[in-house]
Amino acid sequence: MQKTASSPDRTRSTGPIYRERLAPSLKILSAAAIVAPMVSLVFVKMNSVVALALGVASAAVLILVLILLAPVISVSGRELFAGRAHIDVAHLGEPLALSGDEARAVRGVNLDPRGWYQIRGGIDGIVFVENTDPDDPVRSWTISSRTPDRLAAAIRRAKSGASA
Repeated sequence: MQKTASSPDRTRSTGPIYRERLAPSLKILSAAAIVAPMVSLVFVKMNSVVALALGVASAAVLILVLILLAPVISVSGRELFAGRAHIDVAHLGEPLALSGDEARAVRGVNLDPRGWYQIRGGIDGIVFVENTDPDDPVRSWTISSRTPDRLAAAIRRAKSGASA
């Protein structure tokens, strides 16, 4: 049996530095659960057991779909992914983690019309980062996050790894 030393590149993890699913709030999921009694009422004349089963199943499916279709924010390797969009972190400026009134202003009155947005209602935190690529028509990225400080730190970490 031959023994070889593994290189540091092979042992390095290629998993995401940061990953967050922007799942709907508990309030939205609770509202989706209201589907159960509505569906049950439609089928109650047929059979009450079938009506109850269909109501619970339809609510469970709706909640599952809402969670699975929620956008994922991740920083992996040299790229920032926000839903289906992605950008190399080398083209990004310094990320700003905002919350409260600052985040409301970035989502509202200071909204850049030439920016790219992954904003989820009910999530207070925002990470705002300028796009420094002169060939890209998108000037900035604005991304909702429940942990904006961690997302901004992950972008910074990926940028420092990309420049090394």
